[in-house]
Amino acid sequence: MADPDLVERLSKHRTLADVPPEEVTWLAEHGSLRYAKLGETITREPDFQEKMIIVLSGHIAISIDRGLGPRKTMEWGPGDVSGYLPYSRMTRPPGGDGVVDEPGDMFLISRTHFPTMIRECPVVTEKLVHMMLDRARRFTSSDLQDEKMQSLGRLSAGLAHELNNPASAAARSARLLAEGLTNLEEASRAVGAAQLRDEQREVVERWRQACVTPLLSLRSPLERADREEAIGAWLEDHDADPALSAALVDTPQTIQDFEGLAAMFDGATLSATLRWLAADCASRALAADVEKAARRVHDLVAAIKRHTYMDRTSAPEPVDLGTSLSDSLVLLQHKARKKSVSVSVNLESNLPRVLAIGGDLNQVWTNLIDNALDAVPESGTLTIGAERHLGFVLVRVVDNGTGIPQDIRERIFEPFFTTKPVGQGTGQGLDITRRLVRRNNGDIEVESRPGRTEFRVTLPAAQE
Repeated sequence: MADPDLVERLSKHRTLADVPPEEVTWLAEHGSLRYAKLGETITREPDFQEKMIIVLSGHIAISIDRGLGPRKTMEWGPGDVSGYLPYSRMTRPPGGDGVVDEPGDMFLISRTHFPTMIRECPVVTEKLVHMMLDRARRFTSSDLQDEKMQSLGRLSAGLAHELNNPASAAARSARLLAEGLTNLEEASRAVGAAQLRDEQREVVERWRQACVTPLLSLRSPLERADREEAIGAWLEDHDADPALSAALVDTPQTIQDFEGLAAMFDGATLSATLRWLAADCASRALAADVEKAARRVHDLVAAIKRHTYMDRTSAPEPVDLGTSLSDSLVLLQHKARKKSVSVSVNLESNLPRVLAIGGDLNQVWTNLIDNALDAVPESGTLTIGAERHLGFVLVRVVDNGTGIPQDIRERIFEPFFTTKPVGQGTGQGLDITRRLVRRNNGDIEVESRPGRTEFRVTLPAAQE
């Protein structure tokens, strides 16, 4: 016999409004009332396990901490229904624990009663199914943005490292360049005072141009050390500063060229000329280093902008897969280097562009590559390929990790399913990846065995 007071409270519940009295009575007869205490974690309490929770009073909130402190993602108050719902595939709360932040009464119905409830309470079931769909839509909307922000958060440490290296190099080279300009000015005055003849100025200009001429082949560290030592010895034999060899080692000039220079200049003029040439070469090399570092920073910023599709619409458009994959790899290369992973990219020549939302694809590649880098062992391999496949383009992401066990392979695309430890995964990544692929009229499949896992993404080629 149902408690009349409980039946009345349930009938006044916002979600159960307009429900036939006999269905409310059935609920009251098959559930139990539970007082939730302040701070209680309902997702860990046995009383709340595998039950639908009808909130009569109080408040429950779920927060997720992704490294920047807990952030509230879902909440339920009086008039709401939480926990398990009929036909739901969810096996645990999305991302975190449900904590009672305002004590109150919760009416609980075990999921073991769901088959009977579906049969005996069709109006209640219909309301709960609509609620589940609305909840899924709301969560999906915020879920996509949260996953993107989480992905960018995972990239932030690597990006900081990637940006710091060229920025530090540029700052160091700029400082040395400022110091070198002083030496260049002093050497210029000394050469000017020497009053070089026209033929001597022509020789100096040829040497100066040699400083900016790229070497046909890079010297090995051992070859470079031997050359620097030989130039230093030659300078010392000709009463010039041996330290100048560091600035002259990367020029294409041979010892015979040095001998030819010495034949045209006397001792004091030779020393001043060599000092000026070394200062000029050093300044140009440092300026080139600054330009190289600045270009690296520019390329990284451009990759980030392309990856996030800043200032771009969210409409499908022809997307170059080479650029899309390359940008995703740029943002994850620090993680690959940290594990000494060998990454290879094999794209079919003249690969057609695909018709898709560029930001969606970048999120797909980031998720798949990031997961692969988590799976591979130290010094592992990651191979990315793309090829034509009828009117589509097929992208493969292959790693040599431990593989995905057969018993969970069919579940990896399920919402909230994860094999990672608590706090390290929400089970949303691959679910979102599949949704993004399907939103762009594509498909995703996986094959896995020990030592090899391959994700295949098929996307429609753009008609151009």
